[in-house]
Amino acid sequence: MKVRLAYGRSGLDIEVDPRRTTVVEPVHHAAAADQRAVVRAALRDPVAGPPLRERVRPGQTVAISACDGTRPQPRHLMIPAVLDELDGVVRREDVVILVATGTHRGNDETELLAMFGDDIVDTVRIVNHDARDAGQLTWMGRHGNGVPVWLNREWVEADVRITTGFVEPHFFAGFSGGPKLVAPGLAALETVLVLHDAARIGDPRATWGITRGNPVHDDVRAIAQATGVTFALDVVLNRDKDVVAAFGGDLLPMHAAATATAARMAMRPVEAPFDVVVTTNSGHPLDQNLYQAVKGMSAAYQVVRPGGTIVCAAECRDGFPDHGAYRRVLASAPSPRALFAEITARAETVPDQWQVQIQARIQSGSRVIMHTSFLSDAELATAHLEQTHDISATVAEALAAAGPDARLCVLPEGPQTIPYVEGGRP
Repeated sequence: MKVRLAYGRSGLDIEVDPRRTTVVEPVHHAAAADQRAVVRAALRDPVAGPPLRERVRPGQTVAISACDGTRPQPRHLMIPAVLDELDGVVRREDVVILVATGTHRGNDETELLAMFGDDIVDTVRIVNHDARDAGQLTWMGRHGNGVPVWLNREWVEADVRITTGFVEPHFFAGFSGGPKLVAPGLAALETVLVLHDAARIGDPRATWGITRGNPVHDDVRAIAQATGVTFALDVVLNRDKDVVAAFGGDLLPMHAAATATAARMAMRPVEAPFDVVVTTNSGHPLDQNLYQAVKGMSAAYQVVRPGGTIVCAAECRDGFPDHGAYRRVLASAPSPRALFAEITARAETVPDQWQVQIQARIQSGSRVIMHTSFLSDAELATAHLEQTHDISATVAEALAAAGPDARLCVLPEGPQTIPYVEGGRP
């Protein structure tokens, strides 16, 4: 049986034994008949509170938070729709778009053009948030569970603050979108380090699909609520990255409505754990690097048996990547178990340790094999990972080694599908 995996821009086909294989995908929804109209309706008929246009006044300054280039946000639909609603009330020269990079690198001009389009780049000022640039940041006090909060100064000083994002399950924040477009998106490195410390990341409630009671999301929510968002806009996407639904309005009720829709599409029960799980990182743009591919590993880890095998296909066009501390932290201990023990014992958080903490936990319980196009076998070995150049053959070998009754699960869309063992926590 042939299964098409989301991989890079073009996809990847594998051959599997249909007698042993369960393919788990998101509940597919067709794109909205008119995606622009759906986004516009969310701005004009919000989940809670007045329409966007009624929340702004002439002469005000506006800051719009948007996802960075590692996220498939349909900025080409969302940002023009927001600007159209502001037209005639707010001048474009009084609007700034802030790329909510968190601790990721900023996007270059070519990437910004691809993300926003020529008209937006030419007519609206766009700024990459830099979590390490003190000059961009302003102190906002302590919020949530004692989190020291610095946020982007232009965001804080704007009269009107608008978040734009998309909602899907997130491997430790519960769901993306909503308040994450404030923090960690527009926060200082020190704020992010506390939000992502070993205790929060290691909490069993810091996982897919949980927001309330999740120590990460509870603090993210508290920061956004305390510091103020004028209007929030999120969309839910299908596997083709098209808009299925859009939600606007007051931040928290808007996000709750969006997460309910995303959960119905993405969270899928299975009867029992599998011996082998093949996963992806949802293809481009999410599978640009190994750092992001931990999400695909984590989706598979939900349903692989203890000691089972995970095969993760992620193109990794951007390598580890080379910026940030992820690669260095990965190589700082001789094994995943040693990494996990070292990170969980730390009193002080270092950048990117959270991704390594989750990866090390997965690798401590499972064999993880990667398929990439831009990382060598030797490079992956420094991350304590194996590489396969033939997923079909590797899967067949792993199933044979696991015994005649061994079972395979395939997650073609990776973390767009979050499987869970039926009877367990969805």
